[in-house]
Amino acid sequence: MGLGSIAGGIADQIVRSVEGITDTVTAPFSEPVIRLGVTGLSRAGKTVFITSLVANLMDRGRMPQLVAAANGAIQTAYLQPQPDDTLPRFNYEAHLAKLTAKSPEWPQGTRRISELRLSLRVQPTGLLSGLQGPRTVHLDIVDYPGEWLLDLGLMDKDFAQWSADTLARMQGRTEAADFLALLANTDGAAPLDESTAQTLAASFTQYLQSARAAGFSDCTPGRFLLPGDLEGSPVLTFAPLPVGDTPRRSLGREFSRRYDSYKRNVVLPFFRDHFARIDRQIVLVDVLGAIHAGPRAVEDMRATMADILGAFRPGRNAFLSRIFQGRRVEKILFAATKADHLHHMQHPQLTAIAQALLRDAKDRADFAGADTAAMSIAALRTTIEDQINHDGRTLDVVRGQLLEGGKQAAFYPGELPSDPAHLLGPARGGAEKWLDADYSVMNFAPAPLTLKPGDGPPHIRLDKAAQFLIGDRL
Repeated sequence: MGLGSIAGGIADQIVRSVEGITDTVTAPFSEPVIRLGVTGLSRAGKTVFITSLVANLMDRGRMPQLVAAANGAIQTAYLQPQPDDTLPRFNYEAHLAKLTAKSPEWPQGTRRISELRLSLRVQPTGLLSGLQGPRTVHLDIVDYPGEWLLDLGLMDKDFAQWSADTLARMQGRTEAADFLALLANTDGAAPLDESTAQTLAASFTQYLQSARAAGFSDCTPGRFLLPGDLEGSPVLTFAPLPVGDTPRRSLGREFSRRYDSYKRNVVLPFFRDHFARIDRQIVLVDVLGAIHAGPRAVEDMRATMADILGAFRPGRNAFLSRIFQGRRVEKILFAATKADHLHHMQHPQLTAIAQALLRDAKDRADFAGADTAAMSIAALRTTIEDQINHDGRTLDVVRGQLLEGGKQAAFYPGELPSDPAHLLGPARGGAEKWLDADYSVMNFAPAPLTLKPGDGPPHIRLDKAAQFLIGDRL
C-alpha cells in the first residue's frame, strides 16, 4: 500500500470520526429527517405514486391505516425547498395538475433523479403527549429511475460474470436475435476497432429497449436506456462478450475496461452521493404486466428482485462497504402496482404472488438487516368494480376509461391462482407460456376526480404502504 493510500485512509477515518461525534452531539436537537427512496421496475408508476402520496399526506381523509393520520397526530403537512441544491425538484404541482384536470392525463415517467421535501407537524401521543409540544418531521422523497437501482447488482460482478449472466438470459428471447447474430460473427480477441464496438453497443442497446418493452425486468446497464449527457461516450460503448482470452488492445479487453469504468464513474457516484443516504426504500413492481408477458418475464422479475436484495446484503463487496460505511436501509417495500386493474376479490392472490416473489428473493440472496415486505397497491384508483354474466358465469370485473380511444370498458384479466407456485413453478421451469390460463392487461386512463375537502386522490392501500415505510417515525 502506497503512502497516498495510507494517508487517504487515515483522512477518511478522521472525517468519519468527526461526523460521528457531530451527529451524536446534534441529534437530540435536530429535526428528524426520513429519506425515502422511490423507484420501480418498468412502467410501475413512480411519478403517480409520489404525487398521490404527497397529496394524501397533505389531505389525509383517505389515510385511515396511517396511524398518525387516523389519530390526529399529524397536525399539518407542507412543502418546503429540498435540502439538496444540486438536485432537480420533483415537479409535484405540475404532475398533480395533470391528474386532477377536467380531462386528466398520466404524467411523464421518471428519467432522472429528483427530490421533494414534505414537512409534517406531528404531536406526540401516549405518555409523552402532555410533556412535549409538536415536532417537525421532514420526509425527503428521492425519485430515481428503476434502471439505476438494477445497476446496484453490477457492483460485485466483473465483466466476465456480467457477460455470462446477460448472455444466458438472452437465450431463447426473440428480442435478442439480432444482437446474438452479430455477436456470433465477432471475435473478442481481435484488435479493438471502434466501429465494431459502436455497432455492438448500439445493437445491445436496442435489445435492452425491446426486452424492457416485452416485460423483462433486468435490463442492465441502466444508463444504456437513459443515457442523458453520456450518450455516445466510451463508457456506454460496450456489450457482453463470451468469456475467452482477451489480449492487450483487444476488443474484449477494452470492453472489460469500459465496464469497470462504467461502475466506477457512473454507478458508484450515484450510490455514494444519493442512494447511501436513503433510510427507507420502496420498489414499485408491475407484477400483472410480467404475468401477462409470460413465464419467462415472471422468472426474470424473480431473479431481478433477488439481485436487488442481494446487493443490500452487508459485507458483500468492497464497493458497497465503502459506500454504506455502516449505514443500512431500514425498510424495503416491494409494492405490486395497478391493483385497481383487478376486482378486490383477487387482491389477496396478487399480494400472495408478490410475497412469494419476495420470499424467494430473500432466500436466494441470504438477505439480512432490513425489514422487508410486499403488498399490492394502486397509488391512484382509475376503475370501479362491477359484476357481469358471461357464458353462465358471474365475473368480478373492473370498469374504466381506456387510454386509447377513451371508451368505457369492463375488464376481466383472468383468474390469478390462489397458490403462487402455480405461476412460479412454470416460470422456474422455463415454460414458454401458461398452459391452463391466459392473463390480459389493459391500459386505463386516469379517471376524472371530484375530491371533498380534506381528501386526497382515491387509492388502494397507499395508507398501508405509508404506515410500513414511515409510520414508526411519526
